[in-house]
Amino acid sequence: MSETLTLANARLILPKGEMTGRVTLQGGEIVELAAGHAVPAGAIDCGGDIVAPGLVELHTDNLERHIRPRPSAHWPHKPAIVAHDAELAACGITTVYDAIRVGSIEGKGGVGWSRYARDLADELLAMRAAGALKISHHIHLRAEICSHTLLEELESFGPEDRVGIMSLMDHTPGQRQFADLGQYATYMKGKHGLSEEVFQEHVRTRQALGQAVRDAHEAAAVAAAQRLGAVLASHDDTLVEHVVRSAGHGIALAEFPTTEAAARACRSHGIAVMMGAPNLVRGGSHSGNVSAEALARAGLLDIVSSDYVPAALLYAAVLLGGIWGDLSRGMATVSRAPAHAAGLMDRGMLAEGMRADVIRFRLIDGVPVMRGVWSAGARVA
Repeated sequence: MSETLTLANARLILPKGEMTGRVTLQGGEIVELAAGHAVPAGAIDCGGDIVAPGLVELHTDNLERHIRPRPSAHWPHKPAIVAHDAELAACGITTVYDAIRVGSIEGKGGVGWSRYARDLADELLAMRAAGALKISHHIHLRAEICSHTLLEELESFGPEDRVGIMSLMDHTPGQRQFADLGQYATYMKGKHGLSEEVFQEHVRTRQALGQAVRDAHEAAAVAAAQRLGAVLASHDDTLVEHVVRSAGHGIALAEFPTTEAAARACRSHGIAVMMGAPNLVRGGSHSGNVSAEALARAGLLDIVSSDYVPAALLYAAVLLGGIWGDLSRGMATVSRAPAHAAGLMDRGMLAEGMRADVIRFRLIDGVPVMRGVWSAGARVA
């Protein structure tokens, strides 16, 4: 019989509310929830700490940051994957959809993107199969519409890769996230050190490429998602027209809409709205787009993603709990809601029969401090 673990005398965050009690894990599942302050023999006394479901991350650039820690520094993939996995586990993330870009930029015209998706996916899947990873990893393909190699790269993936999410990314300058070319210039010059002349060439070539390939690449990515059985997501919807187009593709998830109008349109089309935790923590978007807090207060926020700061995910859930006066609702945006959006119905909440992904933390001056993380019942942090 597998080892049994009980976390007792805890503030349990349940799907609809809270209770003081205990949760018992066995065989990779939650087997019992019970109310009360009692600490049975052999149980861990949590001393009133918060015990909640493990966090579910649908869109993180963190793996890309590990394989390329500096613009010109490339890191070996396998140790990068292990380091990324350990970092997420320490932050309470027990399920992750690792964002991997498909679609590269060739030739001149500013900053190029080299292809890497197939090799990185192979290494990630191999490390997962070998039992080298602490948490549950899935693949999220970021289909860069404005690119040269998207069609070829999409063809290299098949159903055996179990791609979970396909997002349609169009980073053409002058639209969506980069509608404000002044903000875009600040971002590109600061990150890549581009001169004004090189920046202007970059804008011209990218806009021409987007105009030439947008419709064909978007259609191919939608078809690939259907072929792979992946949930389809939009990215940086700005106009109502963008959302209408997304709805026509059967998109179920909107990543980081940039305006309240787009978020409202998503709600009217039954598309879940996801915003970035850093936006919420910092009090606004670094690109000058709509704030996550504004959408939360308007009742237009369903899911939160750590985006580029893994540690921000749990903190954002706590902040939402304060905004809404309901920590259970805040935690749902980083556990149950993202799990269900990705089609994972076996995790994301404390309930008997669910996968034993559990975190224990306490709040110190309003900041969550992790005390323990369990993935499928095994302690990973």
